[in-house]
Amino acid sequence: MGAGTELELEISTVAHGGIFVARHEGRVVFVADTLPGERVLARITDDSHDRFWRADTLRVLEPSPDRRPHVWAEADVSRAPGQRAGGAEFGHITAERQRALKREVIEDSLARMARLELDVPVQELPGEPGGTGWRTRVRLHVDEEGRIGPYAARSHTVVEVADLPLATGELREIAALEQRVPGAQRVDLIAPSASPARRLVLGDESPERESITEQVGDREFRLDLRGFWQVHRHAATTLTEAVGRAVDDSLFDPAAANLDLYGGVGLLAAAVGDRFGGTTRITSVESDARATEYARENLGDWAGAAAVTARVDRYLDALVRSASTAERARLSRATVVLDPPRAGAGKQVVAALGSLRPAQIVYVACDPVALARDLGALGRSGYRVASMEAFDLFPHTHHVEAVAALVRD
Repeated sequence: MGAGTELELEISTVAHGGIFVARHEGRVVFVADTLPGERVLARITDDSHDRFWRADTLRVLEPSPDRRPHVWAEADVSRAPGQRAGGAEFGHITAERQRALKREVIEDSLARMARLELDVPVQELPGEPGGTGWRTRVRLHVDEEGRIGPYAARSHTVVEVADLPLATGELREIAALEQRVPGAQRVDLIAPSASPARRLVLGDESPERESITEQVGDREFRLDLRGFWQVHRHAATTLTEAVGRAVDDSLFDPAAANLDLYGGVGLLAAAVGDRFGGTTRITSVESDARATEYARENLGDWAGAAAVTARVDRYLDALVRSASTAERARLSRATVVLDPPRAGAGKQVVAALGSLRPAQIVYVACDPVALARDLGALGRSGYRVASMEAFDLFPHTHHVEAVAALVRD
C-alpha cells in the first residue's frame, strides 16, 4: 500500500490548511476536496511520511448535507485532481459551514498551542451573492504554450479556466482568459478602489514603478501598483475598524513610543492616528523600502508619525539593546500594532516585545496556527488576551483573519 492506492475513507474533522482528516488502520490521512461527515473514494498521493499520508478525493460516496455545487466549475471534484483549479478549496461547502470550520481551526489552535479556551466566531463580510466577487488581486500563471490560468491545487500545472468567480467584476471583464501570452511568466490582475483596474503581463523584466490609490473611508492611501494591499475589497475597512476597537482607550498614550510593525504603507498606523488625533506619535516599521516611502506620504497628517525601513526583528533587537531609560519608559506606555506575514511574528520578535513590555499589543493575523503559537509565547511573557475577533476575508478558501488585543497581566 502506498502512493496511487485508492481507499474508501470516512472524514472526521478539519485540519489547518484547507484539508480534512480521515484514518486508515490507525494512520492519519489528510484528504483534499471533502468535508467532515463524508465518505469518499480517495487516492493516496504522498506516503513519504511515517505518521500520515496525503490523498485526493476521487469520488464522493456519501455527501455531507453541507456540500454544494462548487462555485468554480474548474475546481469541482468531478474533474481529475490534477486539473482542478487551486485557490478555492472550500468552494464546495456552504458559506455558513465554511465559517464554522474556520472557527473550529482557530479555537482548536488556541487551545492546543496557547492553552486558551476562547469563543471566536468568524464574521461574514459584505460581498456578492454566494461569497463571490470580492477578490481585487489575482495572479495567473502561464504555461509553455502561453496559456494562462491558476495553478492546480498543490502543483505548478496551469489550469485553463473560463471564469474567475472570486474576482471582482472589473477583473473578470479584463481578464482575457482565452488570450495566449507566449514567453510571459504570469498575468496579474489588480483592481484598486480608487484607480483603474489593470491587467499586467509580466516576464523577466524589472517592473517600472507606478502608483495607485486605495480609498478607505475618507482617507486615501497611495502604494505601488505591485505592492501589498488587502485582497478582499472590504478588508482594509474591516481591519481598520477592528484595530480601532481592539485598542483600549484607557491604556493608550498618544505621547508614548507607539509602533506599527510590518506596517506596509501605513494602513493600521493611520487607523490608530485617526482614532486618537493629530498629536499621536507612532512609528511604522516595514522592510520594503518602497512601501516605507508611501507610508511616509500616507501618514503625513500626523506630526508625530514616522516610517522606518527595517526588518522588524532587527529593529526591536536594537531597541532592546540600546534604548535609554527614558525610551524604555515611553515603550512601556506604548501601544504596538503588528500585522506579520503568514508565518507569524516568531520567537525573536515575540521575545523582544516581552522584554520591552508595551502597555498593549494588537496582533492582526492571517494564520491561526502562527497566531496561537505567538499568543502562547506572549502569554508566558505576561500578556493575556483581552479580546479577539475573526473575519472571513477569504470566502471559499481556508484562510481567515483574526485581530487579538493583548494587555499586561
